[in-house]
Amino acid sequence: MERRDLLKLIATATGTALVGGKALAYDIVAPVPLSETGFSKEDVALINEMAEVIIPQTDTPGAKAANVGLVIPVIVADCYTPKLQKAFKEGIKAINVRSNEAFKKDFLLLSSTQRETLFTTLDTEAKAANLAEGISNGIPTAKPSQWEPGNEGPLPHYFTLLKQLTLYTFFTSQVGATKVLRYVAIPGYYNGELPYKKGDKAWAT
Repeated sequence: MERRDLLKLIATATGTALVGGKALAYDIVAPVPLSETGFSKEDVALINEMAEVIIPQTDTPGAKAANVGLVIPVIVADCYTPKLQKAFKEGIKAINVRSNEAFKKDFLLLSSTQRETLFTTLDTEAKAANLAEGISNGIPTAKPSQWEPGNEGPLPHYFTLLKQLTLYTFFTSQVGATKVLRYVAIPGYYNGELPYKKGDKAWAT
C-alpha cells in the first residue's frame, strides 16, 4: 500500500486527516526505547488489546500479532505535541472509565462482544465530536501544522488518535504489509537465469 493510499484510508475510517502526519513524513529521529516514552509494558499490553478490537484477527493476523502496542507509544512520544500526548494518555484511561460505566468492569475483563459494543459507541462519538469542533477531512492541506506547539485549536477525540495510530502502525508493520496486503519486493531478488523465448518483449525500467 502506498503512503498516499494509507493516508486516505485513515482519513476515511476516522473522518480526520492523520494527526502528526507531518512529523511521520518528514522528521528523522533516533529510535526511542519504551522506557523513554512515558509508557510501561502494561500500557503496551493494554494498547495491543484495544487495537485488536479495531483490527481483529480473522483469516489474517490482527493488530496484536503486529505488536502495534509497542510502536504506538514511540510514535506518540516522537511525533505528537505535549498536548496530543496528554490527550492520548488520558484517552486510554478514559476508555477504561467508559468500560466500567457501561459494563461495571475494566476493559481487559470485557468479552469480545462488549469490547466491540464499546468501541462502536466511541467511534460514533469521536466522529461527531470532531465534526462539531471543525476537525474533519475538510481541514485545508495547506495547514499541516495545525496541532504543533502554540496552536490552541481543538484537539481530536482520543478515540480518533487510537484508531489512527492502530491503522498506521499495522499497515506499515511487517505483518500488515506481508500477510494482509499483497507484497511485492522491489527491486526483488536477483535471478540470473530468467527464462527467455525468442521474441519476448524487453522489460520496462
